Amino acid sequence: GGIYTVIRSKAPVTVHEFGERYTLIGPLFYKTAAAEVEPEEVTNPFMKEILEEMSRQGIRWMYGRWLIEGAPQVLLLDTASISSRLDGWKADIWKVAGIPSPPNDQETNDAILFGYLVAWFLGDFVARETSKAVIAHFHEWLAGIGISLLRKRHTDLTTIFTTHATLLGRYLCASSVDFYNNIQNFVVDEEAGKRGIYHRYCIERAAAHCSNVFTTVSQITAYEAEHLLQRKPDGVLPNGLNAVKFSAMHEFQNLHARNKDKIHNFVRGHFYGHFDFDLDNTLYFFTAGRYEFRNKGVDMFIESLARLNGRLKACNSPMTVVAFIIMPAATQSFAVEALKGQAVTKQLKETVKDITEKIGQRIFEKAARYTGGGDIVSAMMEQNELLTNEDRVLLKRRVIALKRGGWPPIVTHNMVDDSADPILNAIRNVRLLNGPDDRVKVIFHPEFMSSNNPLIGLDYEDFVRGCHLGVFPSYYEPWGYTPAECTVMGVPSITTNLSGFGGFMEEILETSSDYGIYVVDRRMKSADESINQLADHMLQFCQKSRRQRINQRNRTERLSDLLDWKIMGMEYVRARKLALHRAYPDSFVGSEIDNYRKVKIPKPLSAPGSPRIKGSGISDEEITEGMHNLGFRIPGQTDDEDDEYPFPIAIRRSSDPKRDLLSEGD
Repeated sequence: GGIYTVIRSKAPVTVHEFGERYTLIGPLFYKTAAAEVEPEEVTNPFMKEILEEMSRQGIRWMYGRWLIEGAPQVLLLDTASISSRLDGWKADIWKVAGIPSPPNDQETNDAILFGYLVAWFLGDFVARETSKAVIAHFHEWLAGIGISLLRKRHTDLTTIFTTHATLLGRYLCASSVDFYNNIQNFVVDEEAGKRGIYHRYCIERAAAHCSNVFTTVSQITAYEAEHLLQRKPDGVLPNGLNAVKFSAMHEFQNLHARNKDKIHNFVRGHFYGHFDFDLDNTLYFFTAGRYEFRNKGVDMFIESLARLNGRLKACNSPMTVVAFIIMPAATQSFAVEALKGQAVTKQLKETVKDITEKIGQRIFEKAARYTGGGDIVSAMMEQNELLTNEDRVLLKRRVIALKRGGWPPIVTHNMVDDSADPILNAIRNVRLLNGPDDRVKVIFHPEFMSSNNPLIGLDYEDFVRGCHLGVFPSYYEPWGYTPAECTVMGVPSITTNLSGFGGFMEEILETSSDYGIYVVDRRMKSADESINQLADHMLQFCQKSRRQRINQRNRTERLSDLLDWKIMGMEYVRARKLALHRAYPDSFVGSEIDNYRKVKIPKPLSAPGSPRIKGSGISDEEITEGMHNLGFRIPGQTDDEDDEYPFPIAIRRSSDPKRDLLSEGD
């Protein structure tokens, strides 16, 4: 999930900042902890003393190193070992914070147990550690009980609470209400009660109000939290990535070509018998994520694909779009038809390979027998000698096996409830049935990508690299890691201004589409207008030449450094400084927190047009691509991949005007 990705990917920069003074605290699950944590002896004397006392009280725990980059220290607490105190702690949290807790909500029960264990540990720790300040950063409502307890007990530390998405916001958006236009009118207690999450909402709201610093992950979520949790966030902590993990430097274009070939192989098999389109003129679009039909914008994606299909037909475009929907759903097995398609095309490929080798061997044998006398033509094979009768029969059998009765399937698996599946019903409603006349083909893969998959056989990262465009028209997306991951891999993407990532890109880029980040307006436009805008973006992408797509991928990949935690993590540093200022104001007399003025990244330097040759029957594009393939550089034209262009990120204004610093990325 997204929060797991945030904490895991942020660990290296936080460890670099704090070293051994940084410890992660979480619940203990023995099955996963055994593979992910290397146990160690507790070296901090205060921590060791507290944990020994907790052990005497019957609490089980694990301390060690999380086996990820940075190897941070982790303390995992077993909530099940203290479940006998649950009823007493439930009564206490009602008494001190007014938070109710129904008996049958196991997730809330675990949150209460974990919150009390964390408050216990931190309270005892700061009572012993009096020489240093302690900052406790809590993520999401499941960790929120601890904040309320620490505030009520006046524990001597400072707290930060980050909500990555509000509980009520996610529920409201999933119920097809006009969320953002009516957010000021919701009676939040009533809405939470209707959905049976009032107790969880109380935990989340109490954490927001009791923390010293309250933050969210994006401006759109800050707007949401201000109305639903009734406290304006103190700042935004955007989610970053470990860009080095995805970095392929100049190799990323080659990775795209290699992985695209593997997707080609799947498409040949999936559309066998109806494989009548040119793969050189085929583009691969995809959307992926949790199966949230409306929140993830799948409804809009499918409708816009139908409109794109009509527009491509109307303009007689030679392009074909294969759109993948990658979302896990309840399935029984792989579809027989999908497996058969891969099998028959694999057999055909192996047969052609065998026949080709035999033809080569026969040509070699005949040429090798040439003795030098007579006509050299006698050493050459005639065309009718290349294929033997046996080869022809075998090849015909393989080709006949490609015949199929119906159209290629939409879904690659047998669904548990095919007739009630929202995605399949939406596809049927817009008549995107992979017919021979359709310029847009749709494939629903209800399972996350894996290299062990017998159909596509690619991990998610490799699959993304092989595609041309990621489409994520989410209605509710507090941040959006999927388009961010596309960006660091050099894959253009479409997002919305209701996603945190889309809003962030509009904030830092003057014209985001020039960098391969298309932002659909879902906030100020009607649904129909937004669908048309999304279809327009996809049509414009289809009209790009191959060279233009290559240049755009270069520009997109160049943004990856902006999303790295080395830059994004600075907002976490500022949040910690603010938390210390608020908890210990006397220690910061005369000092102020630095202010930042953001500067947008301008449009990329555009390349002049190719020179025109009048009177020739050859198109400019053919000349350009031919000269490029031969290694020539066209006068007056530059390749984006060779440009060195600095990205001004932010101007930092300190209290001393002589120390103003312009920060740039290379």
